[in-house]
This record gives sequence, C-alpha cells and structure tokens, in this order.
Amino acid sequence: MTSFPDAFLWGAATSAYQIEGSPDADGRGRSVWDSFVERPGAVEGGGDARIACDSYRRWQDDIDILSELGIKAYRFSLAWSRIMPDGRGRANPHGLDHYDRMIDELRRRGIEPIVTLNHWDMPEALLADGGWIGRGSVDAFVEYAVAASDRLGDRVDWWITQNEPWIIQLLGYQLGLHAPGIRDLRGAVTAGHHVLLAHGKAVDAMRSSTSGRIGAALNLLPCVPATASAEDAAAAWGSDGYVNRWFLDPLLRDGYPDDMRAHWERATGAPLDDVIRPGDEAAIAGRSDFLGINFYTHRVMAAAEPGPDRPFPWQVVGSTGEVERTDEGTEIVPDALRDLLIRVHRDYPGVPLMITENGAISGDSPTHDGQVHDVRRTRYLRAHVAAMAEALEAGVPLVGYTHWSLLDNFEWALGYRPRFGLVYVDFRTGERIIKDSARDYARIVRDGGLAAPERARGPQVDSLGAFG
Repeated sequence: MTSFPDAFLWGAATSAYQIEGSPDADGRGRSVWDSFVERPGAVEGGGDARIACDSYRRWQDDIDILSELGIKAYRFSLAWSRIMPDGRGRANPHGLDHYDRMIDELRRRGIEPIVTLNHWDMPEALLADGGWIGRGSVDAFVEYAVAASDRLGDRVDWWITQNEPWIIQLLGYQLGLHAPGIRDLRGAVTAGHHVLLAHGKAVDAMRSSTSGRIGAALNLLPCVPATASAEDAAAAWGSDGYVNRWFLDPLLRDGYPDDMRAHWERATGAPLDDVIRPGDEAAIAGRSDFLGINFYTHRVMAAAEPGPDRPFPWQVVGSTGEVERTDEGTEIVPDALRDLLIRVHRDYPGVPLMITENGAISGDSPTHDGQVHDVRRTRYLRAHVAAMAEALEAGVPLVGYTHWSLLDNFEWALGYRPRFGLVYVDFRTGERIIKDSARDYARIVRDGGLAAPERARGPQVDSLGAFG
C-alpha cells in the first residue's frame, strides 16, 4: 500500500473559461479569449467557449460529481472578467456572488476550494495598455486580487495567483497561438515578468483579507539531453533556464538566473534593465507559501544554431525508439514527475509542493453500455500516483494532487477535440458521464493511495515542446 499523509488534498481541477460558458451573464465583461476565438483559424474546428460545459449554470451538478466521487479538493478559477468587467475600478458584485455560493457549497460538502485568480482570461479592456506587456497590468491584477480576497478570503485556504506564466509568455505573446495573439519576443519576456511581479504585489495586498496560503502554479518540464554530448547537455540546461528556472528562481530564490538573462538579452538585442526594474525582483521573491506544479511530460533537447524562428541555441527533438504517448503524441514519463519533485525540493528546500495539474488526452467515448472505459487514463493516473508516492518516500513535502481535468472541456486553441476529463461531457447536450478512470481515482482517494505499488512507466514531447 502506498502511503500518503492523512491531510493530503486529493482533488480535480478546471478553469473558468474552459467550462463556464454564459459569457453575457450577470455583467461579465469580455476577456481576451472572447476576441481571440473570433479570429479565423485561431481555434481548431472553429469552436468557441460560449457554452463549453455550461458550468456557470450547472456548477451544482459538477459539485455533485465531486461529492459522489469523494474528491477532497476542487481547484477552479474565478473568471477575471466576471469580477472586473472593465479591467479596473469596478468590482461586479454578481460575479462575486456566484463564486461566493460555489465556495459555500464546497465547504458544506467538505470539499476544499483551491482558487486560481488568473487562468489566462484577462479582461479585454486591459489590452488598451498592451495586456501583460503594459506595466499597468500589475496594478490591475492587484485590484482584482484584493476584490476577490476581500469577499472570499475568509473561506479559501489555498490561493493560486497565476497559472503557467511561461505559457502566457510563450503562446500569448511570443508565438501568438493563444490570446491575445501577439508575436513579439521582447514583449513576451516583458509580459512574463509582469505576470510574476503581479503575483508578488498581489500576495502583499491580499494578506490583510485572507489567512489562506498563496502561491503560483508553474508548468514545469524536465529538460533532458538527447545524447551524452556536452553540446546537448548545455542545450538541456539552457532549455531548463527558459522553461523552469526563469520562473522558479525569482519566486523561490532572489531573482532571475544570470545565464538565462544573458540568453534573453542576446535574443532580443538589448539589456532587460527597462523591463526588470530596480526593486522588482525583491517584490517577487519570498511571496510563495507553496508552489503549484503542473506536470505533463518532459523535453528532450539537442543543440541547434539560433535563427529567425529559433531565438535560443537549442531545439526539442523528442525521444527515440518506442515511447508510450497520449492521443496528442505527448510522451508519458511518470518517472520524470518523481525526479522533478525531488529536484525542486532539493533546489528550493522548505517549500510545500502541490501537483495542481496532471493528466492525459485520451479520446475514449461512451460504448454500447453508455459508459466510458478509459483504460489508458486509469493506467496513466495510477502511474503518476505511484511516482508521487516515491517522491514522498524521498522526503518531498507534497501536500496535494488535483487531476486535470474534472471535465472534458474547451481546450483553448485545440477546441473540443482533446479530452482530458475524468468525466465525459457531451457538448451537444451537456450530459456528464463519469468515466471508469474517475471511479478508479475515487478508490485511490478513499484508500489514501494505491492498494498495491505500481512502478511508474518509462519513456511521454508535450505538444508545446516544438514551440520552444
């Protein structure tokens, strides 16, 4: 029997834009994603999130499912544009009322709310100042965070300020593949810095209205060399700086790593002194009560010459040989999760860790019996739970796991094709069907771990790997 602490938070996760729908309800303002999905070709299949899982109206159904499965925690996000429709100045009481009711019901059912403030749905009005490129975004986020914590902070013990700053920076502002669809290398590093600065300043501002623990969630990708060559080892270390250390070091140490700063300054052709201003790093550091880790896969790296479409001297090449993969081609590497947790604990000791996302795309649909027999997701989940158990045995202070995702949902630019959910959603009718993987996960939650140890399965590249 694998052993997890009695207080371990076994949960599931969603985000507001991906499940809520109802974009015009109760005074919600437009978000950057509302405009982005209207661009021809921006979303696979041309879909949008006007309905999604209809969870703004059916949130009680979703909590019923959590309760039926015995899940102990629910990580969800507040829709920023529901609470600050104009980006600044006026908090919308109807949006706050909605989340107030949700949190009260979760508490009534004994389910711990884990609240994310920014899961990528910045109010569109803030694009007038450049979105996250504009420094005014920091103050706007602080206003929003204070409005949320003033209203909800007495009942929320876990807050996540920012979800995946690297993805905001990379896909939103460097490659333009996510909202707001900007392609600007220097703008991207500026946006990423402002996301972190907003975290630090929001934490300070929230302290007076909540005693909850506050952190950020980073999507961490272990970077491994493709060969034993010194060149590929340097590429892997550089990629680690780009994806991981550029965010870990300022949050959990005292500033950005020098080697990656040099890479950014060479790639953008100018120093970053006007971006990272005096006092900024001190305002970010030391403001994380815990670290959320979103883990899906690793990056296999090789040295490469920089060029017009490659700002840094490395490239993702993927594993060679036969490798287990998700339906999206993502390499499945649960051993890498164990090693990542041990590495983060070693390099940044004393910081509690929470797996805030982990999951797989598997397109299983209902069969003749009306059920979804998603054997591969069950195997994936069990292998990653086993990896977490091994990390705990190695002394890692792991406090929780929220599987991505509770529901099949709107998967951003990939539309509705990829299915991550423990629960199948028929997007025509809104019907929810609890998958076999969810039933198995419920047993893991009930038992506090796996009934029998399972070895993590070896070599799974994230579809994002090609963009790095």
